[in-house]
Amino acid sequence: MTQFTPLAMTKKLVSYDTTSRDSNLALIEFAAGYLKDLGVDATLIHNAEKNKANLYATIGPTDVPGVVLSGHTDVVPVDGQDWSTAPFEPVESGGRLFGRGTSDMKSFIATALALAPEMIAADLKMPIHFAFSYDEEVGCLGVHGIVSHLSEISPLPRAVIVGEPTDMKVVNAHKGVFAFHTSVHGFEAHSSATHIGVNAVMYAAQLVSYLSDLAAEQRDNNGDHHRFEPPHTTVHVGTIRGGTALNIIPKECSFVWEYRLIPGENEDAILKKFNNYANDVVLPKMKAVSEHAAIVTERLGRVAPLVPEPDSPAETLAMMLAGTNQTDVVSYGTEGGIFQEAGVPTVVCGPGNILQAHRPDEYIEIAQITACEQFLRRLIEVAKTQSV
Repeated sequence: MTQFTPLAMTKKLVSYDTTSRDSNLALIEFAAGYLKDLGVDATLIHNAEKNKANLYATIGPTDVPGVVLSGHTDVVPVDGQDWSTAPFEPVESGGRLFGRGTSDMKSFIATALALAPEMIAADLKMPIHFAFSYDEEVGCLGVHGIVSHLSEISPLPRAVIVGEPTDMKVVNAHKGVFAFHTSVHGFEAHSSATHIGVNAVMYAAQLVSYLSDLAAEQRDNNGDHHRFEPPHTTVHVGTIRGGTALNIIPKECSFVWEYRLIPGENEDAILKKFNNYANDVVLPKMKAVSEHAAIVTERLGRVAPLVPEPDSPAETLAMMLAGTNQTDVVSYGTEGGIFQEAGVPTVVCGPGNILQAHRPDEYIEIAQITACEQFLRRLIEVAKTQSV
């Protein structure tokens, strides 16, 4: 079979277009076949439509707690971005590897796969598990199938290392992400008859303005969490759509919004304030004109925060492997909090920088792939000699 270096495996994985709206099966089936050729059976956990799958595989014994290497296989779209190279044809230049997913986060998955032959040859006393998911970029959807799988097998892993890009720093906390879609339903009329219409766009604007006030409240009144940047919970409106024409009072307007929550804060407080304002202040004014008026808010997704667990097995192990005595935090969300809520200590540590993610000409410094390789080789040495 073909032998891969971590760099060569990264190029291979990046060559698969696994944009979240599309299937990831070609990559997953390649990884499963690669592992099978090594004598490792992988479990595929499909979505309902059977066009996407997670992969879970174990190298080493199955009766002792091990370490999970976790990563998502999907990437964000390249639509409308001005790339200098073909996004899914990786290019090596100036000590960097360019391509969609190089930094976020196929290099970590690739390095783990490339080192699988060494893991097998090491006769591990502590197992190393691979957990590769789908649809992380659209709300951490696929990983729940992996977590359910973990609950069905025994024993639970000792630790999870999520390989999101952290410049190989050990991250023990990140904000939670809570996303919503709000629809404002008004009443159409000619724009000259504003007294009989309910302008969905203008009432939506009031709601968006209130979210702006909530954002300022979080910035001004919350205690500073100096490890985070910015050091407070944030509130953000991403898109807004509504209206038909200038001379028609708009019947419909909708917007999507989110808040990114400091770990440990009340998950529902901002949503409750928003709903109270919508239902008690805005909606009565709308219904005074038309009983058909409505405001509907639906939850789009929840990415659990990662809460610090000082001295947990995951933190202790990752700090030792990284050769550091300190931890960091990030403001973006990962699948880490979901594993943590399932009862498995979790940290985030992987190659690359998040500032290179989601942008045209995404790249990773090749030195970061080398650093990840060294990190995982140290894990192999630990797993060779100890079972706890």
